[in-house]
Amino acid sequence: MNSSISQENSKLMHGLPEEVKFCSRCVVSNQRPSSTVEFKNDSSKKETIEFDDGGVCSACAYHDLKYNEIDWEERENELLALLDKHRSPNKEFDVIVPGSGGKDSFYISHILKHKYEMTPLTVTWPPHMYTEIGRKNFDAWLQCGFSNITYSPNQDLHRRLTKAAFVNLCHPFQPFILGQKQVGVKIANSMGIDLVFYGESQAEGGTNIREGMQPMMLPKYFTTSSHEIKQLPLGGVNVDEWMQKGFTLADLDPYIPMDADQFINTGIEVHYLGYYHCWRPQDHYYYAVENGNFNPNPERTEGTYSKYASLDDKIDGFHYYTTYIKFGIGRATYDAAQEIRNGHLTREEGVRLVHKYDGEFPEKYIAEFLEYCDLTMDEFNGIIDKNRSPNLWKKADEEHNRWELKHKVW
Repeated sequence: MNSSISQENSKLMHGLPEEVKFCSRCVVSNQRPSSTVEFKNDSSKKETIEFDDGGVCSACAYHDLKYNEIDWEERENELLALLDKHRSPNKEFDVIVPGSGGKDSFYISHILKHKYEMTPLTVTWPPHMYTEIGRKNFDAWLQCGFSNITYSPNQDLHRRLTKAAFVNLCHPFQPFILGQKQVGVKIANSMGIDLVFYGESQAEGGTNIREGMQPMMLPKYFTTSSHEIKQLPLGGVNVDEWMQKGFTLADLDPYIPMDADQFINTGIEVHYLGYYHCWRPQDHYYYAVENGNFNPNPERTEGTYSKYASLDDKIDGFHYYTTYIKFGIGRATYDAAQEIRNGHLTREEGVRLVHKYDGEFPEKYIAEFLEYCDLTMDEFNGIIDKNRSPNLWKKADEEHNRWELKHKVW
């Protein structure tokens, strides 16, 4: 390897592969990280979506199994047996459904209650900043007859974690993802409820198929050894350092995974409904509209062509924008890849949509994001530009600081 290539390789960022490849079936690239153990997320090498010898990504391969080989009637029988094991004869709460009232959490809670006669308790780890439509859909969810516990964290810490995650990792959504994985299990433990249901299997988006063929979430996503806790990096700053800044373990608790030994003793099972039901998000949208007064965005969501997914948080757009900067994969890529796999788009249609919308700047909430994180626009741009890996980006216009992806699906 010559010295110039070696020098460029040394600058590669975010632990991703140097060579960029695109799936021959959908629009995703091999830069897409597999599901990350978020409380260990740093700049080290990451597992990424796998490609077979024919250039097909693991998410598309899983969808081949999903539509052609899995016996969904048999899977539903497994679900019935599981629910019979946990169903309360006295109609006490018998299952936790974490969610925000979006289309998927509405679908899960509604069919568990009305089709399977369970008594779900919904648990919400709230958005950083509710959008108007997000709050409206959350209220509509509860008005359909669901009890709810909302775990609102220490807002001073939440803002600081968000800023730290953006500055250190270019990942402002990390505090939300941390709580999303932890809070459901912790509330289940405190309430004495042994069953938790999340939505889709990790394999829907690209984690290895072996993991996707398991009904339960792996404990590695929400547990750890107790001796590791104080060294866990949250927003790139370890727990011990946050405590030195004046925060307590109680403040940090919703972001910290459960002790692994304690979890084993609880007997709690954390399942994916997507293991038991053929998971089609667009179908859930129609179901939520019909059964729950769910409202899509009145306008197209920035960065993509859709109006019905990830609507509730003003930070959502910055999450997808930063994935575009770090991995060359924006919100339109995620949406189009999913809808190609589920048969709602052709690859050619998906490519055109990615070309048109991927990487669109989230202008609508930029002022509120900067205020929330106590940043100037120049600081924001500096963080963005320093996270552009040289295997993905080139400077197209020095005078106007215009960047261009080196590798495009179109």
